[in-house]
Amino acid sequence: MTTRISRAKLTTDIVLAGVFALACLPFALLGGPYDIMLLAVFAGALAVRRYEPGWSLAIAWVGALTQMLLLRDLQLYDAAVLGVLYSTAAHGGRVVKWFGLGSAGVGAVFATAYLAVVKPLINGASPDAITTLLMTGVLFVASIAVLVLAWTAGLLVRAVRDTREVRRREEVANRERELAEYRYVVEQERNRIARDMHDVVAHSLAVVIAQADGARFAARTRPESAVDALGTIAGVARGALGDVRMLLAELRHHEAESPQPVLDDLGMLLEQVRAAGLDVRLDEQGERPELGTGQQIAVYRIVQEGLTNALRHGDTSQPVLLGLRWDESGVAVDLVNTRRDDVPPPDSHAFRHGIPGMRERAQLAGGSLQAVAGDDGMFRLSARIPARTGRTP
Repeated sequence: MTTRISRAKLTTDIVLAGVFALACLPFALLGGPYDIMLLAVFAGALAVRRYEPGWSLAIAWVGALTQMLLLRDLQLYDAAVLGVLYSTAAHGGRVVKWFGLGSAGVGAVFATAYLAVVKPLINGASPDAITTLLMTGVLFVASIAVLVLAWTAGLLVRAVRDTREVRRREEVANRERELAEYRYVVEQERNRIARDMHDVVAHSLAVVIAQADGARFAARTRPESAVDALGTIAGVARGALGDVRMLLAELRHHEAESPQPVLDDLGMLLEQVRAAGLDVRLDEQGERPELGTGQQIAVYRIVQEGLTNALRHGDTSQPVLLGLRWDESGVAVDLVNTRRDDVPPPDSHAFRHGIPGMRERAQLAGGSLQAVAGDDGMFRLSARIPARTGRTP
């Protein structure tokens, strides 16, 4: 397909064609009205050479054939053919481009026959066969060299232009890919912060609510228990406030550090939920392997979310069994608690943040997680976190 040019470029071509016509006009005036008419035809071909290369080639052919039929001599305006052939290769579509190359070959044959054979016969010259043959060979080589050279120059310009366009598109594609990668990283970071926010706030509020309920009931009969509960509430609330502030700072400044709990913080976590009235019984077996920071955070957050769900949705009068099975390949986390009768299943709206967040944490750490509400009224949470990120065994 032909690439349409802008109005400014078309205007430029028309002006250049006018300048070309003015430069050739004195020679055309010497030739007479026919040459003036042919000059107008070739100037018209130049004027539309980039706007419509196919029409420009056709107009040039009309002018050249008319010139030969009128038996006119070569004129300066015949140089317009070179500009037309250049434009067919530089700006024409696939068909027009190859028509331009074919026109260069056919035009060389026509020009050679006209100049070496027809014109001498019309002028009454009678050169011998050797002279005619030599003149024909020289004219043909010169004609096809000049015409094909003009077409080749256009093809080279087209190749350079196409290469620049390819590079430009590659740069645009690279920028778009980098932008998409940046947005993906930002989205992942936001999701991570959202999970941390949920874990911190949900766990802390669950402890605060449990302690507040206990303090409310014990205020009249056991004031000292109420005071202890209020102290626990204050401590948990201060810790949660600090964590939330750090998370909000990380949202504002990417360089800020967010809370990064490790395995050694599990003891403090268990003390908090036990102080909130949850009977957590820990069964830990095996030696702890060296886990990466991401794996340690995943284990901590999964245990934290599981205990928080047990505190919020479970029967707190029944014990919660927390098992940690360590081996060289990682750790298996098993948490079992009794469900309350009024609690919906884990795939309901109430669990839309906690369980999917735990499952995503486990997967990001290279592990897996399952949450099952059994028919026996028990809720079982099972997770496997490898010592190194990869496929879980």
